[in-house]
Amino acid sequence: MADLRSMLGEAIFTRVAGPEGARHRDRIHGRPGPRLFEPGSPITRVHGDASMFVGGIRALLMQTLHPAAMRGVAEHSGYRGDMWGRLARTSTFLATTTFGHAEDAEQAIAVVRRIHERVTGTMPDGTPYAATDPHLLTWVHLAEVDSFLRAHTVYGAEPLTPAERDEYVAQVGEVARRLGAVDVPSTEAELDAALAAYRPELRGTPEAREAVRYLMLRPPLPLAARAPYGVLVAAAVGLMPAWTRLPLRLPWLPVSERTVVRGLGTAATGTIRWAMSPPAVS
Repeated sequence: MADLRSMLGEAIFTRVAGPEGARHRDRIHGRPGPRLFEPGSPITRVHGDASMFVGGIRALLMQTLHPAAMRGVAEHSGYRGDMWGRLARTSTFLATTTFGHAEDAEQAIAVVRRIHERVTGTMPDGTPYAATDPHLLTWVHLAEVDSFLRAHTVYGAEPLTPAERDEYVAQVGEVARRLGAVDVPSTEAELDAALAAYRPELRGTPEAREAVRYLMLRPPLPLAARAPYGVLVAAAVGLMPAWTRLPLRLPWLPVSERTVVRGLGTAATGTIRWAMSPPAVS
């Protein structure tokens, strides 16, 4: 069982973190010095939990709903040809800013800000967009923090208390502000209000629905991995708000989502958690 656990954990890690993942991991966790966040604080508990596999998929689904954000992804992101490379870069950024040395975290933030400066274009009606737009950056942040928090609430190993949930929102807001977001919420109530304020801007564009179909139905995975991946996708869809289903052409099966899907999602995240956790020392 130990060999199986090690093999499965390494396979999952390599898929998510990429071929340079081990090197990044050693630096992130091995370099001594100050961190942006205290070990054991809410952000480290959420971002270090297997529920992030579900939360990350939900975040991508949510982010597609903003036409300008989706336009930038469609025109500048390699999600079709380099889905796993994009995932590795995102996971490395999250790990570095959450667990890494403060200098490495600040450098990672600076790199992302420089990348954002190159992401510009126009909407179909001629309106310009830019990834440096604080309003768009805030939307991307809101979709992420809401998704990570909701996934952790349902599938996390140790749910946060209400006070810890507020602390988590405040902690991730520190990184978002460094990236250029504005009016960042610092409590869960403020998060809910901020999300509601974006509702009039959100809709399901053809680009959004294409991205959702690709994410759900055509991931570049071997056949053996598609069933487990499908469980994670179903768990993520099950956490999407009801109002998002029609614009993105997502299924709406509330009874099944609360029973069958949630049970399968719990089993999947539990297996990932088991595989990626270091074995207990006897």
